[in-house]
Amino acid sequence: MQAPGFSNTNYAPENQVPYGYPQHAPGTYQGVAGTGSYGFQVQAMGVPAGLAVPPIQNQPITKEGTIWMPVPPPLPNCPPGLEYLTQIDQILIHQQMELLEILTGFEAQNKYEIKNTLGQRVYFAAEDTDCCTRNCCGPSRPFTLRIIDNLGHEVITLQRPLRCSSCCFPCCLQELEVQAPPGTPVGYVVQDWHACLPKFTIQDEKRMDILKITGPCVVCSCCGDVHFEVKSVDETATVGRISKQWTGFLKEAFTDADNFGITFPMDLDVKMKAVMIGACFLIDFMFFEWAGGN
Repeated sequence: MQAPGFSNTNYAPENQVPYGYPQHAPGTYQGVAGTGSYGFQVQAMGVPAGLAVPPIQNQPITKEGTIWMPVPPPLPNCPPGLEYLTQIDQILIHQQMELLEILTGFEAQNKYEIKNTLGQRVYFAAEDTDCCTRNCCGPSRPFTLRIIDNLGHEVITLQRPLRCSSCCFPCCLQELEVQAPPGTPVGYVVQDWHACLPKFTIQDEKRMDILKITGPCVVCSCCGDVHFEVKSVDETATVGRISKQWTGFLKEAFTDADNFGITFPMDLDVKMKAVMIGACFLIDFMFFEWAGGN
């Protein structure tokens, strides 16, 4: 069952991951041994004294009314905290609405829930910028976005410098650095110059091109979803999609709280999955952050 608002009608799972970027088999979730991660001890009625009762595994974790995705076990060659991404090929990103921003137009720090298709929260993301930067630079502002897991650990950091986004300045276009864990770059999202289309390149930590992203000529969320296709480097095969989802006239007109869906191959390198999440946030700021401010 998919989370409400998540659409994936055109994504073809049979598309193969193009040659040229790391292939990793999806991690098999084995649960967490012991009960320390869950904070409770399982007890059973009628069990003789001295017999150990195995803990309940693979169960969602509920914190303050929010259901979190179960904690996966550590995996070799996987940055800590990205193990969650080995188990999913679709995620939903929901931006939280800020009452002060709705009433006054005063730009607040963006906050996002990142969920799987079961509606379980995988990560929580929060913008880290000062008040002057948010309200003077608007959607073009530089920012640091911190993404935490259900243990409260910062597992991904996104950093966007202050740059241009106009096709008139092709030498200083948008760029986003993705770090996992914080301080360790794993990839970049780089805007490509094009006269008509929004185009981006996903690069690994060595600045090697891995994937391409192409959006529509007119980026307008008017009574329908807006799709950004994720393609192979030669742009001959579509391997995923970033979709800005229509949330209704009132919400679209008076707030900048957006919903996004991301699809990617299950066996895509988890680092590139993290970079695709970063690309989604960059697209949000570049094309959809202005709605509430206007």
